Amino acid sequence: MTLPHSTYRLQFRNGMDFAGACRLVPYLERLGISHLYASPVMTAVGGSTHGYDVTDANEIDPALGGLEGLRALADTLHARGLGLILDIVPNHMAAHLENPWWHSVVALGADSPFAHHFDIDWTEPLTLPFLGKAFEEEVASGTIRLAFDPAHETLALRYHDSFYPLHPGTHDQALEGSEDLEQISSNPARIAAIHAAQPWRLTDWKTAGRHLSYRRFFEIAGLVGLRVEDPQVFDDSHRLTLALVRDGTVDGLRIDHIDGLADPAAYLERLRSAVGPDLPLFVEKILEKEEPFATSWPVEGTTGYEFIASLADALVDEQEGGRLSKTFAPLRREGHAGSYGEEMQASKRQMLSENFEGEVKRVAMLAKALADRAQADLSRTTLVDAIRGLVIALPVYRTYTTAAGGDERDRLVLSAARQQALDAARPEVREAIDFIFELLVDDETCKALPDCVEFRTRLQQLSGPIMAKALEDTLFYRENAFIALNEVGGDPGRPTGGPEAFHAAMSARAQTMPKGLSATSTHDTKRGEDARARLYTLSEAPDRWIAATERWATLNARFRRVHVPEPDVEWLIYQALAGIWPIGGLEDHEAMQTLGARMTPYIEKALREAKLASDWSQPDVAYEEKVTGFVTDLLGHEPFLKDFNETLSPFIDAGLMNSLGQTLIKLTAPGIPDIYQGSERADFSLVDPDNRPLLDVASVAVPERPQPAPAHFMDYKQWLVATALAERARHPDLFAGPYVPIDLSDGNRQALAFLRGTPQAFALTIVPRLTFGKTRPDALLLTEDATRGLALTVPAGFEGRAVQSALDGRTFTLDRTMAIAELFKTEPIALLVSA
Repeated sequence: MTLPHSTYRLQFRNGMDFAGACRLVPYLERLGISHLYASPVMTAVGGSTHGYDVTDANEIDPALGGLEGLRALADTLHARGLGLILDIVPNHMAAHLENPWWHSVVALGADSPFAHHFDIDWTEPLTLPFLGKAFEEEVASGTIRLAFDPAHETLALRYHDSFYPLHPGTHDQALEGSEDLEQISSNPARIAAIHAAQPWRLTDWKTAGRHLSYRRFFEIAGLVGLRVEDPQVFDDSHRLTLALVRDGTVDGLRIDHIDGLADPAAYLERLRSAVGPDLPLFVEKILEKEEPFATSWPVEGTTGYEFIASLADALVDEQEGGRLSKTFAPLRREGHAGSYGEEMQASKRQMLSENFEGEVKRVAMLAKALADRAQADLSRTTLVDAIRGLVIALPVYRTYTTAAGGDERDRLVLSAARQQALDAARPEVREAIDFIFELLVDDETCKALPDCVEFRTRLQQLSGPIMAKALEDTLFYRENAFIALNEVGGDPGRPTGGPEAFHAAMSARAQTMPKGLSATSTHDTKRGEDARARLYTLSEAPDRWIAATERWATLNARFRRVHVPEPDVEWLIYQALAGIWPIGGLEDHEAMQTLGARMTPYIEKALREAKLASDWSQPDVAYEEKVTGFVTDLLGHEPFLKDFNETLSPFIDAGLMNSLGQTLIKLTAPGIPDIYQGSERADFSLVDPDNRPLLDVASVAVPERPQPAPAHFMDYKQWLVATALAERARHPDLFAGPYVPIDLSDGNRQALAFLRGTPQAFALTIVPRLTFGKTRPDALLLTEDATRGLALTVPAGFEGRAVQSALDGRTFTLDRTMAIAELFKTEPIALLVSA
């Protein structure tokens, strides 16, 4: 087993299968990729577009080519010296009748051999929230009927195309007096009686947030939590995965949603023991700013969201001064005009009281039982409020306190959350907050109370989804001041820190997580890396952008439908459109024609995620159509298009420079560069599904050295990736070496630079910053004025060393200071490698 030096994320399904991936392998080899990083390939619900809704954890999806197809892909990769990393899903499976384990649980209830494989509360019937209306309404309308399921040869209640199996012990009751299924189905009372006899209850899907008898993945009732902390469940759900590791088919694993597990550290220890000490393991873990990675976990690192957040420090103008935020503030809706921190708390409060009401009640019931045992006079109502208060105050996705206790950092985080919750609480709730805090941090108290460990687990499994849904899928669609920062792992609520903060983060990364993945785009990012890089440039000319939005608001006023879209939504529309505007502008007729088709689903999703005028549970389609109609109208309005195109031109050029800069940073900074499919050329995508295009494997090829010009941007970026990855392959130890920040004469304003390695062998990366209005009109190169007088200071010990440019072949001798203008003479960025 070898550690990757680069990974290429490939999304299977939607037209991509193992045969297609095999045809892609020669291209990946030429690009310089060491490991193909595959999305989940276990059998999933029919028609799945992502594979995270697994129905059989021990079968490779036949729709992709099955086990033979996967092994053929692995053989093709291995024959060319590449490896295969597999994305696995230990937290959940599909709560779908195509899942044989789940079908067994529905059919047999607690008698099923898989009843305890899933995280189900068996003190009540299993809830199945998959009806469109209340059960009584569905029965009255005749949509629920007694039927014979030919696939499983059993009696079932049929709802549309789903056959919910009857418990075998209820078959005689169901057919008592008649075996005419149609006759029985025509009697609503009879159907209700048959239903009442089952170990499950069909309910309206809208009830899932209020009450559910099983742990779900976030808000998705169709995904049921696995009790993978149970050794038997671990073995049963990992049998094929471990076999593929042991026979050499798979060379690494990516673990999805590690924070959903009851005890992530224990799971990872068990997995590490099963796969051996050398197999690369990466966890999907979202770290908040300045949250350290758990270095005690036996893994290489995370999948790299924190790296994206650091790139904002590197490329956003830290002296923007909050002008975008100040302009956006008056545009906010009534009732949502607080500070970013206040709005975050409000979003978490909404999730806790509405979308996750049932989960909160379940945790509160555990807390109430513990309070009664401890003879604490606390009502369930005050405990609910205390739980909400602590989760709202928690600054991270979760803590990791177990039966063995938590570490010092968890105690500090919980102590700070306790104090914040106390400050905001009513007097009668404060005692409950202290009681819950004691359960979480006082191990002696917890040991004395049965079920205290389960309480700890449930609370921690709740806090992660609350943070994710409140932040990523609510607040990031409300706080639209500067949407480039609204990214997983980011913190739009505070200013970026500039190169100093970036260098600090990379220095720490080199020490604590040098083998983690460095991502710039993923299947879950809010927008593609190049769209984000372009939007960073709004910080360089905020006044120009603000003036333009005010001009466009007047220009497009005729298209509003009775104050719709609201000012904050219109602001979002202009920024989202700026991110995906074609490089060639109005001259790129083909790309221009797709904008409307791409923006419409994005806007619909953004409106529902914001949960202000529409949402997923009760979408206001008429309202949404007014907003998308506005977008359609402005995209057909020639004066607006011309103005927008002209205004955006310098932002586009500066954004392309940012794109190339962040690409080179990713390829040379601490960590393993991860390339999301197609992004080696360009990724100007919006959130999924816009970011799931099918790769044309027949046409991909690494180009010869192209000219650095806007018209050749995609070729140049692809060539840059291949060139830098070739250097990594030639010098693996060098790029695993120390990280050394480099100072520039202007205080690191116009460029960012760092060294990797030691004076004996090193590489020097230099990328431009803040290039708005400073690029040549004919090329992706800086003007002479942009870098006049700018120089970098070579650290002691590196002076006098000969270096060669990996991009244009020129050679230099490092003096104490080096003029940046010379380094950027022929290329927009610079990578110098010691000779």
